[in-house]
Amino acid sequence: MTNRLRTETAAQFQPFAEKMQQHGLLPVVIDTFRHYYCLLVRGETGLIAKTEMDPIQEDELAHVEKLTGFKQAGQAALERLVVIKLNGGLGTSMGLSHAKSLLAVKDGLTFLDIIARQILAYRREFGVKLPLVLMNSFSTEGDTREALSSFEELSSEIPLSFVQHKFPKVLQDTLTPAVWPPDPDLEWNPPGHGDIYTALVTSGMIQELLNAGIRYAFISNSVNLGAVVDETILGYFVENNFPFMMEVTDRTEADSKGGHIARLKNGRLTLREIAQCPEDEIKEFQDIHVYRYFNTNTIWMNLLALGKLLEAHDNVIHLPMIRNPKTIDPKDDSTPPVYQIETAMGSAVSLFDGAAAICVPRTRFAPVKKCQDLLAVWSDCYMLKDDGFVIQNPRRKTGALALRLDSKYYKKIDQLKARFPHGAPSLVDCESLDVEGDVLFGKNVVIKGKVVIANCSDKQVAIRDGSVIKQDLVFQ
Repeated sequence: MTNRLRTETAAQFQPFAEKMQQHGLLPVVIDTFRHYYCLLVRGETGLIAKTEMDPIQEDELAHVEKLTGFKQAGQAALERLVVIKLNGGLGTSMGLSHAKSLLAVKDGLTFLDIIARQILAYRREFGVKLPLVLMNSFSTEGDTREALSSFEELSSEIPLSFVQHKFPKVLQDTLTPAVWPPDPDLEWNPPGHGDIYTALVTSGMIQELLNAGIRYAFISNSVNLGAVVDETILGYFVENNFPFMMEVTDRTEADSKGGHIARLKNGRLTLREIAQCPEDEIKEFQDIHVYRYFNTNTIWMNLLALGKLLEAHDNVIHLPMIRNPKTIDPKDDSTPPVYQIETAMGSAVSLFDGAAAICVPRTRFAPVKKCQDLLAVWSDCYMLKDDGFVIQNPRRKTGALALRLDSKYYKKIDQLKARFPHGAPSLVDCESLDVEGDVLFGKNVVIKGKVVIANCSDKQVAIRDGSVIKQDLVFQ
């Protein structure tokens, strides 16, 4: 970058710096955002081309099902483990205005209720302290802490939460700070879960953990109930002294837009999200036979190794930038277009010497990103055990459920509840369900095999109570 360009960029950035200072953001956060903003001004897109990497082959990964002899080591390491849940999402795409983890997901319990029960069950079974820590966003901290106040036994010497930072949104046409007087909170966005590394330092959380003798962190999304502590995986991680390990799983067509892992030409692993893929490579990006493994957003971290990495970089580690085009109000496409600058937690895999990835079964990946995901968890495809663990129903013999609901009628939680007023139909014997159009489901409906239900009319149609559906239904 020339001196002139540096001067111009510094002048452009000044309004952002002032805005962030006014909101009490620390210098390390401002410097981190400055780095990504400079990339944006220079025209960097954060794209990673296929020429920079090679697909991962099956024999390059350890597979959980084949691991033996690590469980005892994992059980011994539980005393030095913390469970961190990423809990910054509001679920606006599902029509929610509070933390998505506060949504009732199974038997009237929320994600947070279930997570709390899981942690307490581990403590009882193994006699360990196993602290639970949530990384909240500025939008979810209050509601989350209030919801967990009923679980007094969760408290420990470790604070229950820390708050990730926020970045100002950038107007696409001028690259200036977005201003939105009707709702100033919409001028900011969470910087992605890649912010966890800086937030662990600025909150003092990493030092709290290390002072308490915690050496390992298990980090996953709060709305992925399949991501639970596994002693065999922990033992494999500890015994191999990995600094960082990412859980990946086999891609299916349903995951074709999910971030995949690959190996850079320098030999290190990397994570590429679809927003980082060049436009002319999107088709190949989505080819599950080329890029076979995708990131579950569940990682295992050696906190001592992370501390050394942060110290070596003055607590500012630069991850690949994700330039996320949005509108300033994500619920209103008519509002001004902005860029949200974000980073992905898993992309840190390329920063650590000796980082690893491990292939896990699909049962460890059951996130709720859309209402159709929620319907699947509501259904009898999954069971909630007494200890708080959600498992796939043993009666289910047909593999992963492929579920697609018409976004026009089922995208928002209120729409979903209105059309499934009696809860989910029985899906334990269903391979796939595709619902097109406005369909109201009665109670005790059973769906088996591969079924398409299509309402081609402009009026709502109803599925009668007690219906057993084994073939396609088309309403004209």
